Amino acid sequence: MMKKVEDYIRSIPNFPKKGIIFRDITTVLQDPDGLKLAIDQMIQLLDGVELDVIAGAESRGFLFGVPIAYALGKAFVPIRKKGKLPCETISQTYDLEYGSATIEIHKDAIRPGQKVVLVDDLIATGGTMKAAAQLVEQLGAQVVRIIFLLELAGLEGRKQLAGYDVKTVVTYEGK
Repeated sequence: MMKKVEDYIRSIPNFPKKGIIFRDITTVLQDPDGLKLAIDQMIQLLDGVELDVIAGAESRGFLFGVPIAYALGKAFVPIRKKGKLPCETISQTYDLEYGSATIEIHKDAIRPGQKVVLVDDLIATGGTMKAAAQLVEQLGAQVVRIIFLLELAGLEGRKQLAGYDVKTVVTYEGK
């Protein structure tokens, strides 16, 4: 019987606090078959999508975005935490559960009119990817799809990303 991506994901109860089930993807990354399956299924989420660029949020968006870009013969653009990119950037600040964070992209990384797919490992509240989409749009490009390996549906991240085409490989109903 063929394994599914969720067969490679380790669930850790009561982490980081009681009542939470932590979905650990390190077990996907550590298994060659699991990693290949995860990347292949994320690529399948892009069937029929016309795109120019893959962009990923630091840091797990890099882990999945780069091999997807490589497989599709597309460029990869990193979206990083504030202060990590060496050239001229634009930034977007967004709210976290406690406080806020700022992400940046190089001003010359994406050209106006390009079609961009955003990639990350997990959609939880959706704040990071909404900020990433806003950065892409500030550069005059279009977000044509946002893909994730995992979704924690109970955190309602899709509400933050209303208006975007969002696809995931595995969805967990809880938080």
